[in-house]
Amino acid sequence: MDLQSLTLLVEILDAGNLSAAARRLKMSRANVSYHLNQLERSVGAQLVRRTTRRAEPTEIGLRLYQHGLAIQGELMAARESVTTLGQSLQGRVRLSVPSGYGQLVMSEWLIDFKRQYPGIVLDVLFENRIEDLLRDEVDIAIRVIPEPPQNLVARELGPVRYVACASTAYAQTHALPTQLDQLQSAPVVTAAVIGRQLRVSAYQGEERREVVLEPTLISENFLFLRQAILAGLGIGLVPDYVVNDDVRRGDVVTTLDDWRLSIFGTQMFMLYMPNRQHTLATRTFIDFILERARGTTADAAPDA
Repeated sequence: MDLQSLTLLVEILDAGNLSAAARRLKMSRANVSYHLNQLERSVGAQLVRRTTRRAEPTEIGLRLYQHGLAIQGELMAARESVTTLGQSLQGRVRLSVPSGYGQLVMSEWLIDFKRQYPGIVLDVLFENRIEDLLRDEVDIAIRVIPEPPQNLVARELGPVRYVACASTAYAQTHALPTQLDQLQSAPVVTAAVIGRQLRVSAYQGEERREVVLEPTLISENFLFLRQAILAGLGIGLVPDYVVNDDVRRGDVVTTLDDWRLSIFGTQMFMLYMPNRQHTLATRTFIDFILERARGTTADAAPDA
């Protein structure tokens, strides 16, 4: 058994199947299968249970996988120590952020990070899918979801508060909804999951209600939704960070403020793969974003 064999095992189990591992290793699937068989012969035990869709570790395979991860981490740390000796921190972080939160909240954080760590390359995707971590080999994803997937590490960045709102001009000529059920007949401007009914959860103390809506305008682009709200196209249902500045200026007013509203979830999470040995650049980025998020949450907390 050698380091190359352990690396192969780690890649197979991280990728989830032999075909995906072959693509990541730039090898043929037959070659990956051959080397795995050779490793299992040298160990004298089956390490991976293979099905047509999934590769899962046996008990001994899991132990070797963990050893392989530890060795990879030590090698990576050694390379970083040599590479960064006497230099600024370097590396690459591939990040996926929601379109609205990324542009309206995180863009300033990312710019500040780049100013502080100019040697780190940030590769930022603005999109809203969760499976990016595997499909696009993303290091970190930021998402609003009710519950984080169990196969990912989830770090809380803070609560997400949705507001029902409209432009001041719209409110002067239309009656704003004062009851939840009135949203069903209102021209709603919001984001929704394609192909699914829009269900808005509403909380008031111990009470929880759910309202089914048929929006008049739907988009995943929250900057566009903000423009639509300001243009007076209807009642916006968006996270508060989308319109906070407009509310402070008096261009937008909110309604149903005694209800806590939610569409995709009430919490923002930072997600990344478990057992993946992060580079120093990635670890530095994670700590930086968590610190910024904690500061934002503290600033937004009401006075006691």
